[in-house]
Amino acid sequence: MAHPVQVLIHRYGWIHTGIGLIGNTAFFLGSIFFLPALEEQKTLGVWLFILGSLFMLIGAAGDMAVKYWNVGPKGRNGQ
Repeated sequence: MAHPVQVLIHRYGWIHTGIGLIGNTAFFLGSIFFLPALEEQKTLGVWLFILGSLFMLIGAAGDMAVKYWNVGPKGRNGQ
């Protein structure tokens, strides 16, 4: 029987791509708030950068977990 976390990651692996996409979008929007015309919104830009980075990290870690459980630490040939 498969480990519950393994089943969750394998069955819903596409969620990690969505989380990463949200992170990329937040990072992009945060960049816009650093334009001179939006100087008052710079703090919001910083927080979007931080949250975007966190979501990108979670998305990348999830993708790595999916690949690990699909292929394994030694690859398909066991080498």
